Amino acid sequence: MAEILLSLTIIGVVAAITLPSLTGNINERTWNTQRKALYARMSQAMSLMPALNGYGTLKEESSAGASDAVDTAAETFVTDGLAKVLKINNICDNDHLYDCGLASNIVKLDGGSLALPKTIKELNSFWQNGIAFGGSSTFSMLDTKAVAFETTNGESILTFYNPNCKMRFVSLNSGDTQMSQENLCVNFIYDLNGSKGPNTVGKDIGAISVMYPADILVVAPVPALRKLSQDYAQTDAARACTEFDSEYRLPNIEELISLFINQKLYGSSLSNNGLWSSTLVTSTKALAIGQGSGAIYTYGRNGARGVRCVKRN
Repeated sequence: MAEILLSLTIIGVVAAITLPSLTGNINERTWNTQRKALYARMSQAMSLMPALNGYGTLKEESSAGASDAVDTAAETFVTDGLAKVLKINNICDNDHLYDCGLASNIVKLDGGSLALPKTIKELNSFWQNGIAFGGSSTFSMLDTKAVAFETTNGESILTFYNPNCKMRFVSLNSGDTQMSQENLCVNFIYDLNGSKGPNTVGKDIGAISVMYPADILVVAPVPALRKLSQDYAQTDAARACTEFDSEYRLPNIEELISLFINQKLYGSSLSNNGLWSSTLVTSTKALAIGQGSGAIYTYGRNGARGVRCVKRN
């Protein structure tokens, strides 16, 4: 009897130690599978839409505190556009976002807390009118209200919409600049299992970004917890990512735009003088993004910039 009790005790101790790890691994595999399936469905839905511009009406307030603002942009995009190409159960306007299973607070990738953003400017604080990098041109960004919906597969999805997104840049020569904000058409923050938890970025929560009004491109990078601890030449950046972790790589320019748009999800560690992309302009120049502004610019590949490695869905 003593031997049996001792054996049961040992089994109990081993189970207590290993069960949380096993449960965590199962959850990670489940989330990875769900994340890839959602990305595939969203990519297919976007490919069925002829263009992404022009949905809804958007008129900002005439002056601070005025009540004449009109914003039906994101809601019309979902009801009149997306719902025709994606199976949706429920749509929630900006005043009822939580009715679609969204949590009021999100655990960021770095462990901090983020209140659920309800406008595109709350998602990205650089979403504002300004002068493009280098002073070559001005840009104007419209602050639209988010809308939410639930899919037939049980995901809760917060949707941000830019009705005036611009076409893909052909190339950027030295001194030319385009702003990341202008290229984004739609940004989705998804929760794979609704408000029941853990409501954590990198687990059940992530982002899918849609670029360009025609010739649509959909990306959903999963960033590493932090940028690499030192700056690298672009020629060495890809190698630095694979040495950091064999599953990671250097993001292309659209994935880097997505990281910039959603940087509040990931924490302050994303901010940097500039981050390299894997997108080449010439054999000696590549595209980078200024994370303090969103400016996309050309830089010599031997120059030092920050590196944020990503996984691809």
